[in-house]
Amino acid sequence: MMLGRGGGVIAQHLSKNITFYLNEGVYPASSKPAPVPADTKPLLLLLPWLGFRPQAVAKYCEIYFRSGFDVLMVESEVKDFLWPRWGLENGGRVLELLHSERFATRPLLVHAFSVGGYTFAQLLVHVSSDPERYQGFIRRVKGHVFDSLVMGSLEKMATGLGKTVFPRFEGLTKRVSLLYFSAFKRQTVDHFNAAIDCFRNTPIAAPALFFFCENDAMCDAPALEELIELWRERGLDVTSKKWADSTHAGHMRRHPQEYRSTLEGFLRSLGVSPLTAKM
Repeated sequence: MMLGRGGGVIAQHLSKNITFYLNEGVYPASSKPAPVPADTKPLLLLLPWLGFRPQAVAKYCEIYFRSGFDVLMVESEVKDFLWPRWGLENGGRVLELLHSERFATRPLLVHAFSVGGYTFAQLLVHVSSDPERYQGFIRRVKGHVFDSLVMGSLEKMATGLGKTVFPRFEGLTKRVSLLYFSAFKRQTVDHFNAAIDCFRNTPIAAPALFFFCENDAMCDAPALEELIELWRERGLDVTSKKWADSTHAGHMRRHPQEYRSTLEGFLRSLGVSPLTAKM
């Protein structure tokens, strides 16, 4: 996976589904920023969509590398979605990693795509169950970006599985998934609902940015707008960018200028980037 410019990014595989990208940054001498202490350098927690292509994710990482972030990418797996207890265990491991000495004091930004938002919700289940223990994590999250959240009915989730896991058998996968969720309701649906509830009532008050579109088969746009309004009523600073016509987890490809300007403006508003040069 080629990330970064001028060989300034080093990939470190911490586990099967977690990769840390250390951004050493290569800049012209005239614009090279002052070194940032490792314990205060901002860290992006990147949660990509199922079946992502490395080249596609690299385009997003590049924006953050230019802003002085390191990137911790946690890949979602189908098994963690189909058997949520495994997803919950994985969320616990990610939280422990973020509390390790290497990352414990670093400001955090979250960027989650599609089912990656569910992975983040699994982290929130742990945080909500013991908010005192995770106060440090809550305070360190300076902002979150959600792109193409899978949101709405159980049918939306089943549709998402069909489109991302077995696209050649999308209809069959959707029907089988709904049967599976019905047969194992306690092990699946009840966990989904608990995670969704934690997400709706998130203990994190950092600013948020949502990207979505009206024609996304995996996201109920009115339901997402309802969530955005709920967060705003709670006093959260929420920005949203909606398109009438776009592609699930492909908004930057379809609307590159609007996407980049919205995301970069959001990053500047957070004030966590160590770089002052124009991105």
